[in-house]
Amino acid sequence: MDRSYQETLRVRFRDTDAQGHMFFANYLVFADEVTGNFMKELGFDWSNPDSLPCYVFTANASCDYLRECLCGDDVSVEVAYERIGNTSATVGFSMTRVSDSVALAKGSFAQVFVDRNTRKPTPVPDFLRAMLSTSLSESD
Repeated sequence: MDRSYQETLRVRFRDTDAQGHMFFANYLVFADEVTGNFMKELGFDWSNPDSLPCYVFTANASCDYLRECLCGDDVSVEVAYERIGNTSATVGFSMTRVSDSVALAKGSFAQVFVDRNTRKPTPVPDFLRAMLSTSLSESD
């Protein structure tokens, strides 16, 4: 992908379950956190939702778990937009353990852009569409 965004997060004890590895839902939490930071970098700042032209709802989340993460692991989380529709977009993510470059998980989020008042789908804002379009690979 031409433009992706990456952050490194550390797996904390509270991110793990009784089996000693990261609780399955926290893979999605890590990916969602990095996706939100990427959107903020693109000019869609989540920190003040009332100032946004619309909201973004996650309509679908998928994750393939490849290897386990353990407490203390530093995890590289990379996100990139894979598709932009009229009122929705798909962001893909991958997670890799920093210490040995082992792939840990991969997945995607389907996002739907919705009107703040009606809560019905609305077109992706033009400024965001322009920014997201630059993040897609040339093969899309």
